[in-house]
Amino acid sequence: MNGSTRARLLVATPELRDPNFHRVVVLMLEHNEGGALGLVLNRPRLIGGAAAVPQWEERLAAPGYLHTGGPVSEDSIIGLALGPPEGIDGLSPLLGPLGVVDLHRSPEDLPGVGSVRLYAGYAGWSAGQLDAELIAGGWFVVDAFPEDAVAEEPTDLWRMVLGRQPGLLGHLDGYPDNPSMN
Repeated sequence: MNGSTRARLLVATPELRDPNFHRVVVLMLEHNEGGALGLVLNRPRLIGGAAAVPQWEERLAAPGYLHTGGPVSEDSIIGLALGPPEGIDGLSPLLGPLGVVDLHRSPEDLPGVGSVRLYAGYAGWSAGQLDAELIAGGWFVVDAFPEDAVAEEPTDLWRMVLGRQPGLLGHLDGYPDNPSMN
């Protein structure tokens, strides 16, 4: 793999069975020669996001749950938010109006920032590790839409993202959970 996957999606192949990454969609926040970092978008927890960061409760995207961002540093909280297209201080741009929000700031200090989704932990790869996984065919790399990070039905995101892909890749959205039962 030549180049960065930053601001793109990693979609787990159907055969990726690692329980941390089985059928996940990862939005990549960074990918360079030093390593890579992303957030799993489709693993909501059964806990409200307001329990983790109460001051952002009014701006949480439906369904308002805290999400598992990945298996690394699960005590840390990262927020993604849709903001004004021209950008704003306190929202680090990632993809169009989508950015990483500074959760230490008061929401009142960030006008125009809404649809916040909170992620506990992240997915991380050391230098060259993600590149090796991509070469081995563990992930599909596809374009992200800003709305993917705040999808109302995050558990459907794996099928939804695959389904919008052209060609044969788009047909994998119907891939059975257990192909031996097909």
